[in-house]
Amino acid sequence: MSLTVVGSIAFDAVKTPFGERERMLGGAAVHFSLAASFFTEVRPVGPVGEDFGAAEFEVLERRGVHVEDIERVPGGRSFFWRGRYEYDLNVAHTEDTQLGVFGEFEPKLSAASREAETLFLANIQPELQRQVRAQCGTAHFSALDSMNLWIETAKDSLLAAIAEVDCLIVNDAEIRQLTGESNLARAARAVMELGPRAVVAKQGEYGAALFTPDGFFALPGIPLEDVRDPTGAGDSFAGGFLGYLDGHEGELDEASLRRAMGYGTVLASFNVERFGTERVAALTREEIDGRLAELHAMTRFEPLPAPR
Repeated sequence: MSLTVVGSIAFDAVKTPFGERERMLGGAAVHFSLAASFFTEVRPVGPVGEDFGAAEFEVLERRGVHVEDIERVPGGRSFFWRGRYEYDLNVAHTEDTQLGVFGEFEPKLSAASREAETLFLANIQPELQRQVRAQCGTAHFSALDSMNLWIETAKDSLLAAIAEVDCLIVNDAEIRQLTGESNLARAARAVMELGPRAVVAKQGEYGAALFTPDGFFALPGIPLEDVRDPTGAGDSFAGGFLGYLDGHEGELDEASLRRAMGYGTVLASFNVERFGTERVAALTREEIDGRLAELHAMTRFEPLPAPR
């Protein structure tokens, strides 16, 4: 069992109607790694600057995350993002982005990272995703995330990258934009025709949907009374989803994909309860399994009796 993730490792400044943080640990690879670490061995790959210190490494190391492939660039500054949310927490308003060392990122994978059984290509430039995928030729299952920027500016490269992975994990609007299909089911089918055998459409607080050649499966978002910050929820979902699949013993079938959807939903729900990594970094496996049981009870469908 081994899982490699390539993506941003960052500092975030976030303001929501429920509080704010001026500088907190963030980035796709960080949120993903913390979520995945409950299920398997995970190795994040990405650059940081000299401002990324022992305290930040400790957050990951406490969860057993392997940090050897986090490249600390002398004299550099880490990726920084500042954003705010209004009461509609599904929409982030970006106020500042400083790429820092991430602007010249050239992924450097150790032998252990290249030999991972599962690979997640977080939201980075599509050509870099393709380079990493080519280096990880032994991965049994690979997944990719992207965003509207790459759909608009590097669509051909993105389509080529998608054709080389087993699963696409993006939000529902991006799937529609990518394919030009307004209907989500048709859009997912068009993506699978490119090569992936599974498509996951993230839908924010409304949950997520899984499409495979064998069918369709959806889970709602978990109703929460205390929501503080949605930053990183999508990457926490991906971490729970792929972390479970990598740690899962047995065939990678429809049932295991659906259970992975449950774990992804649960990890995302914990992520939003506090700012940044605060909640997931302090989480326990018992809490995760308990909420998964609640999700199962909440979504169990009992058909009505047939009319007489």
